[in-house]
Amino acid sequence: MVSSSPFPAGASRPAKRYELLTLGDELLLGLTANGHLTFIGAQLGRRGVMLARNVTITDEAVDIARQFRESWAQADVIITTGGLGPTCDDRTREVIAEVLGQKLVFDPAIEQAIIDRFNKFGRKMTPNNLKQAYKFERGEVLPNANGTAPGLWVEQDGKVLCMLPGPPNELQPMFTEQVLPRLAALGLAGDREAYVQIRTAGIGESALETKLQPVFDRYGDAMSVAFCAHQGQVDCRLSSPDGRLSFTQLDEIAAECARLLGEDFMSYGYDGLAKVCADLLRAQEKTLAVAETATGGLLANAFTDICGASKFFAGGVVCYSNEAKMTLLDCPECLISQHGAVSAECAVAMATGVAESLGADFAVAVTGFAGPCGGTKENPVGTIYIALHAPHGVWSKKLSYPGPRTTVKVRAVNAALDWLRRELVRSQTGQNVPSRRSGAMQ
Repeated sequence: MVSSSPFPAGASRPAKRYELLTLGDELLLGLTANGHLTFIGAQLGRRGVMLARNVTITDEAVDIARQFRESWAQADVIITTGGLGPTCDDRTREVIAEVLGQKLVFDPAIEQAIIDRFNKFGRKMTPNNLKQAYKFERGEVLPNANGTAPGLWVEQDGKVLCMLPGPPNELQPMFTEQVLPRLAALGLAGDREAYVQIRTAGIGESALETKLQPVFDRYGDAMSVAFCAHQGQVDCRLSSPDGRLSFTQLDEIAAECARLLGEDFMSYGYDGLAKVCADLLRAQEKTLAVAETATGGLLANAFTDICGASKFFAGGVVCYSNEAKMTLLDCPECLISQHGAVSAECAVAMATGVAESLGADFAVAVTGFAGPCGGTKENPVGTIYIALHAPHGVWSKKLSYPGPRTTVKVRAVNAALDWLRRELVRSQTGQNVPSRRSGAMQ
């Protein structure tokens, strides 16, 4: 069974209805992306829960009250984000307390936590911050380790209300470390992930299904399968809605799929391409350097986002001008003059130069025309050249990614990461040969 839904097809879902209310004028004005829906929806989905809906509303009291009354009447679990701070436009706590008929009471413990946080950063607390020290009379407090506004938890009328602050660095750890365990303890979410996920790279969604279908056919309707495509990768989730297959069996099926996929298999769970490459580099005690033009530092950023990157990442060079390529990477001026900065030859020179300059075992270089300006007849906008330097050789390949500049950059980074991943996998298994996708050795 195959589904394009974010949930496995036919998967059993809790009877309880979940709604998410995201508050803030900045969301409706487009000043801030609604990342809370993406994060909370994904976290709940992993535990077998799908949001019934998400409603984004203004900071106005009348709008908050109207929407909360509607949601409270039909939902079993309501999660709100935003509006718990110290300023005049933070009204969520007060409005919802009135709708629920609960009093807000001052909590000295919250007050002390706010004072301690200001003292920690050597700042003076203004009086309006004490607005955050109020909680529901018949409710609980969710401590906020990264901010001054605590979360609030209310169980009333057979329903659950969870109120969280808006900043993602505050909300996200609170949700994973406090909210999910509470929901699981109440039987409102699974106490473990509801499916087994395998991640793939370099293979399309339809080709992936075709390749794995013989495995799926053996289990019939005892197993549910769902796919989710991202840029450069596809996830495949396996579950057993009626429990006929244990999680041990699902793990075994996932392992069989991984063996069948070969190098197209990336990881189990949620690790991205950069994390997989990082783990392979660490395991082999190798180092990496990168050189970039078209991607403008995104490739280096993918690795520096990983904790402990200094153990395997030697560094990166962003060199847009030809002079920078010659000065920082020792690219020959005659090579750039003859072949151009956007060429296989230049990409190879960049990869070799950054590997030698930074003393790295592996190096990846990216050059190209991300658009919308630039490009030539031979190399139109969207043309990307990637080079891979390894201890046993250096290769390049040409890619074409028509589309907006930001999309071209992201796709180029993913292609570079996937090529590096495949080379590291082959290096780990002793298959030191260029990839069949890599083009000619330079």
